[in-house]
Amino acid sequence: MSAGIMDGQGSDDQAIDGQGSDDQVIDQQSQVEAPQHHERRGEHSSQSIALSYDYAARLTKAEAKNFFYSFRFLPPERRRSIFAIYAFSRRADDTVDAVEEHASSPEEANQQLDYMRSMIGPNPPDDPLTPALLDSIERFSIPVRPFEELLAGMQMDLVKTRYKTFDELYEYCYRAASVVGLICIEIFGYKDAQAHEPAIKLGIAMQLTNILRDVAEDQARDRIYLPSEDLQKFGYSESDLSAGVINSNFRELMSFQVARARRFFEESKSLYPLVLSESRYCPILLMRFYSRILDRIEQKGYDVLSRRPTLPKHEKLLIAGSTWITSRFGRN
Repeated sequence: MSAGIMDGQGSDDQAIDGQGSDDQVIDQQSQVEAPQHHERRGEHSSQSIALSYDYAARLTKAEAKNFFYSFRFLPPERRRSIFAIYAFSRRADDTVDAVEEHASSPEEANQQLDYMRSMIGPNPPDDPLTPALLDSIERFSIPVRPFEELLAGMQMDLVKTRYKTFDELYEYCYRAASVVGLICIEIFGYKDAQAHEPAIKLGIAMQLTNILRDVAEDQARDRIYLPSEDLQKFGYSESDLSAGVINSNFRELMSFQVARARRFFEESKSLYPLVLSESRYCPILLMRFYSRILDRIEQKGYDVLSRRPTLPKHEKLLIAGSTWITSRFGRN
């Protein structure tokens, strides 16, 4: 399960095309060659920082083209730091995915997550991402705690495959997505500390949407994020889910989940006017993309088991264009 705000919306989704000679698409993460660094915190040269940001941008483009192009409208300094945060989140998420794909053990994954934790510690390792990550943290005065919470969320995925209550799921969503939102608003810039709470709500809404979109994919990995209390409430069992049963109980269950996600999106709307105008486009676009996924789930009669709901390229372009206008004229 990808971290919500940093989620690329699926590898099967088409990119929002950009322009310029630097926009040649990289299709495989293996093509992202990592520059070598030997400096420690506070000793990174301007050249090593630039190379590190380039590494983060190329990784972002390779792994999440939609995300890459969606943030192209940010001022360069903010944009490159967002890519550094994405790269950190992506690598943490891939660490967990490697266990589920039997390419790594839980012990190895925990070691890798501890390694990533050291990247934000007092003695960070030589790593292609370290200079950009530390430069972003220092440049935008980003607290370290959200990074620690994100890694704790990834570790939850190593040991937890079921959630009894929504309170349990909320904690996971907060760690997997909301903390990324708290990091991002430091980079976007905001006018008032009241932006923190709606940023948390936006992260929860996006991660809940990810969960609903990926029910079948997660179930195939023996992972169920839908709270057990909700399954029981609507008379739908894990065995029903495993068998791909879509009945009235399942539709009522999914309708309930979609409504919950929409409530969190609604509660996040106070964020947008608080974000600096030059960055406002980004959270509004994310909200609209993910809200549209909820629309698609409803239009499919809540059938997320036979096919993963996605948005076609032309629809994303329409949303992106209308959002650009909205963000400029202040209507959300």
